[in-house]
Amino acid sequence: QVQLVESGGGLVQSGGSLRLSCAVSGFSVSNYRMSWFRQAPGKEREFVAGLNWHTFTYYGRSVKGRFTISRDNAKNLVALQMTSLKPEDTAVYHCAATRGFGYIKNATSYNFWGRGTQVTVSS
Repeated sequence: QVQLVESGGGLVQSGGSLRLSCAVSGFSVSNYRMSWFRQAPGKEREFVAGLNWHTFTYYGRSVKGRFTISRDNAKNLVALQMTSLKPEDTAVYHCAATRGFGYIKNATSYNFWGRGTQVTVSS
C-alpha cells in the first residue's frame, strides 16, 4: 500500500528555518519523481520544489535560493529544507510522487499525495 506521510511542520518566526520530511512506503523514492507543493487558504496548489529521477532539482520562483529538496534512498524519504522563511510561506505542504513524464511543476502530473503538514510563519 502506497503511503506518503509528511512531518516537520510547525510555527516559526519570520527568518527562521524548518525541515520537512516525507516518509514513503509502497515504492522506492529512487524510482519516482518526487516533489513538494503547498496550498494556502483560498489559493491554488503551488509547486515548491521537485526532484526527477536523475537528481535534477526544480524550484518555484518564490522559494529558489531559500529552499532545498533532497532524497534519502536508504531511508526512503524526501526532505525539504526551508530557510529564511517569510509569512507568505505559510501553507499546508504536501509531498507528491509520480513515475510519469508530465510537467514536473504541474500538480496533475502526480499519482500519489500525502495529507500535508502545516507550516505557519509569523511576522
